[in-house]
Amino acid sequence: MEERLSHLREQFKSDLGNVKDLKDVEQLKVQYLGKKGPIQDLMQSLRECTSEERPHLGKKINSLKEELSHLCEEAITGFRSLELKERIAREKIDITLPGRFRFLGRKHPITLMLDEVNDILRSMGFTVQYGPDIDSDYYNYEGLNFPADHPAREMQDTFYITPTMLLRSHTSNTQLRVMETHTPPIRVIAPGTVFRNEDVSTRSHVFFHQVEGLYIDKGVSFADLFATLEEFWNRLFKRKVATRFRPSFFPFVEPGLEIDIRCTACEGKGCRLCKESGWLEVAGAGMVHPEVLKNGGIDPEVYSGYAWGIGIERLTMLRYGISDIRLFAENDMRFLRQF
Repeated sequence: MEERLSHLREQFKSDLGNVKDLKDVEQLKVQYLGKKGPIQDLMQSLRECTSEERPHLGKKINSLKEELSHLCEEAITGFRSLELKERIAREKIDITLPGRFRFLGRKHPITLMLDEVNDILRSMGFTVQYGPDIDSDYYNYEGLNFPADHPAREMQDTFYITPTMLLRSHTSNTQLRVMETHTPPIRVIAPGTVFRNEDVSTRSHVFFHQVEGLYIDKGVSFADLFATLEEFWNRLFKRKVATRFRPSFFPFVEPGLEIDIRCTACEGKGCRLCKESGWLEVAGAGMVHPEVLKNGGIDPEVYSGYAWGIGIERLTMLRYGISDIRLFAENDMRFLRQF
């Protein structure tokens, strides 16, 4: 027994001298002091000794166990101390170096323009209403005087989710919802994102932003529409802006028109931005169609109204001289940091 204890001590010290890291020490500790290790075997072999020998040998085995355990703990402490020193050296920070500059968050140019448009129109007496991005065919088309076989639907290039549900193709889907829940006078704007299945290019994208305007009351006329929009452009561009109105077709207004403003880049002389015409198309508008009023529960014999839709990307491109609509969605920090 004495020889076994001595041999075990020497073998342990030899193995301990060959360990390379903390993991090796943990494995060695389990190997010698674990339930299946040689120390446990020695304790089991005490059964074969005489009653006179057991106390003396048991004391020696326990002493060896404590010795090996102490050597393991010293090795573990040494490796942990070494690892800590290496980590400190690796993660050392030179406090004399200048700190890292952290960029402050800033609003996206589309958000900047949306906020400005909303603020101007609220100051003119409009309130803000929001409609769902996913809506039914009825609110997006049928209720707005787009029958199922109407050729005007081909203008919209719609993303259908089911045969009756879709991603809205214009913020006009808010019109009927407002009419159903409010009684005239109604004066609201509806900002939001719209979706159309179009080819992505410098001037078109599969999603963009609009602000819908709607005013319904007794005696509303084209003169009210013209005056409101002219005042809006003057406030937005902070100067007198020449406007012109051209007849156009939209199923939910009658009569309908398109609105142009004199090119803000060349002041009407003709340039690349306005395609040498001197004018920029900025919105579609018209008097609310009587059928749409009926669908909203409003008597067209008593009330009339106007509606218009403005593309926010178009206004932002005009304001900042941006030539590619794709820049708004590409998250290029070189572009976004300019705003």
